[in-house]
Amino acid sequence: MKDNHLLKVALAQIAPVWLNKNKTLRKIEKQIGKAAKKEAELIIFGEGLLPGYPFWLALTDGAEWNTKVNKELHAHYVRNAVTIENGDLDSVCALAEKHKIAIYLGIIERPLDRGGHSIYASLVYIDPKGKIGSVHRKLQPTYDERLTWSPGDGNGLKTHSIKQFTAGGLNCWENWMPLPRASLYAQGEDLHVAVWPGSKNNTKDITRFIARESRSFVISVSSLMKIEDFPQDTPHLEKIFEKSPKILANGGSCIAGPDGEWLVKPVQNKEGNIYYTLDFNRVLEERQNFDPVGHYSRPDVTKLIVNRERQSTIGFEE
Repeated sequence: MKDNHLLKVALAQIAPVWLNKNKTLRKIEKQIGKAAKKEAELIIFGEGLLPGYPFWLALTDGAEWNTKVNKELHAHYVRNAVTIENGDLDSVCALAEKHKIAIYLGIIERPLDRGGHSIYASLVYIDPKGKIGSVHRKLQPTYDERLTWSPGDGNGLKTHSIKQFTAGGLNCWENWMPLPRASLYAQGEDLHVAVWPGSKNNTKDITRFIARESRSFVISVSSLMKIEDFPQDTPHLEKIFEKSPKILANGGSCIAGPDGEWLVKPVQNKEGNIYYTLDFNRVLEERQNFDPVGHYSRPDVTKLIVNRERQSTIGFEE
């Protein structure tokens, strides 16, 4: 394969059509098409972009018990969540195959294997043949996210080959969890994907830290969200507007190299694809003096055990 050590990536820093699954899908498809025209081989979208982050929780007394506002917003959210088993991502998979482009996409998942009523912040990997390689459900929703998202499992803690690179990914504050990071490192990860709802405050430190710790490329991709991005048909929009700042997510998408230095500094308040070409040789150079799961590890002293079983409340025996 020509230039197998080079990988052109696209960081899709965009706003969703908030809580509208179908319109957000069209926007995602458009960005994939733009990336393909630029000959990108991997495109990454932010956490929960499809159909959006639950900003209302911090703006409408989301922890207040049994209120009409929170119940109706949650129901609207669930209705616009993604059920992969029903083919909700088929059009995205078709574009991946058509353009031979790999995709990491943050979704709000409504999985049938957990009954189809609870939702999860999931990171989906789609390979250049249009096949879904993994669906990683966020292990631990953060703070008020627990009011709408369910905790996931280890099934999606997997890596994927893209040319000479081995890619893996985590959702938002999962990236601060040492053991999930270590589980990806141990599978040969040298391209770490970190997806976020959108803030430079999230990406500015951890992106470089993970790169330095793992001696890998780290790509952080965030979404955008401004007050004008709330659709007018959003339930209880007037309640959300009472406390909403003008900018809810400012982006902060960025790339750090295997030495922990910036290749693309955090980009704020700019919508569109950000492009960069990675050189795999940089990984090998930096692993010369430190490799967290190779020559600088002691598995005879410390070892991680990972349960990758997809969790369910039922098992059938025929």
